[in-house]
Amino acid sequence: MSTRITPPAIVADNLTKVYGAEKTTAVNAVSFMVERGELFGLIGPDGAGKTSIFRMLTTLLLPDGGNALVDGRDIVKDYQQIRHTVGYMPGKFSLYPDLTIAENLNFFVTVFNTTIEENYHLIKDIYVQLERFKDRRAGKLSGGMKQKLALCCALIHKPTVLFLDEPTTGVDPVSRKEFWEMLKRLKEQNITILVSTPYMDEATLCDRIALMQQGSILAIDTPDAIIKSYPDILYAIRAEKMPALLKVLGTNNTVATSYAFGEYAHATFKEHVHQEQDIVSMLQYAGMDNIEVKRIQPTIEDCFIKLLHA
Repeated sequence: MSTRITPPAIVADNLTKVYGAEKTTAVNAVSFMVERGELFGLIGPDGAGKTSIFRMLTTLLLPDGGNALVDGRDIVKDYQQIRHTVGYMPGKFSLYPDLTIAENLNFFVTVFNTTIEENYHLIKDIYVQLERFKDRRAGKLSGGMKQKLALCCALIHKPTVLFLDEPTTGVDPVSRKEFWEMLKRLKEQNITILVSTPYMDEATLCDRIALMQQGSILAIDTPDAIIKSYPDILYAIRAEKMPALLKVLGTNNTVATSYAFGEYAHATFKEHVHQEQDIVSMLQYAGMDNIEVKRIQPTIEDCFIKLLHA
């Protein structure tokens, strides 16, 4: 008896998108797979190509090259079926601001020919936070409340794949945390989630991630695997005069990379092993005072910066 292998939820193969008469490449032959039930993150700054990928996979844009399957269906040939089985929450709030919370939700229920009761289990943890404001116009909601309403509308027809394009951009830290907790609960419902974000700290909340820059994928793996692949010894360095410290690190020929990172500078050195005291001595010789040097574990952001300069 043969074992049936479940196909991936998303397969993108050399997906390419070019814009304008200048032929600006927004997505450059991107390939990746997302398994069913996986929470997969596209991580990168503005202009990395994340939104263009989302719009192609949700059949809102035609690719200029390559192809992709969503739920085993071709994004060009089978666009009508895909639109009925996926949920899409764009980065910009796109619901009707003059309609109330209840009216927006009822509109989506009507579009997808379903009922709120049928899939209420998917949105109940979110909607209970909105229900007492159900008669408030959507345009009058806070950023976090707008995102929760948009998520309810994207879920009400029980999609098999949920696309969330920068869902926490501009949202306060508490709402961001709540939003990611909601995504974990949705994942338990076996919904495949593809999320994009410019926030590197959110990458660790995904099962796997693709780090993106200028339309290309720099790396795909689990967050832990990407961090473990960091090849250098990384140091956090602080001194009394941080601008002067950054200048010294940027011009010293023993420094491989250096950049500001919060209240510290992060740096790697050309020597395979570099002792903290050697770094302190070098900086003291350059005129730095009150120096603090410590060896640290890299973050996803450190890995991203390393890949940019690879």
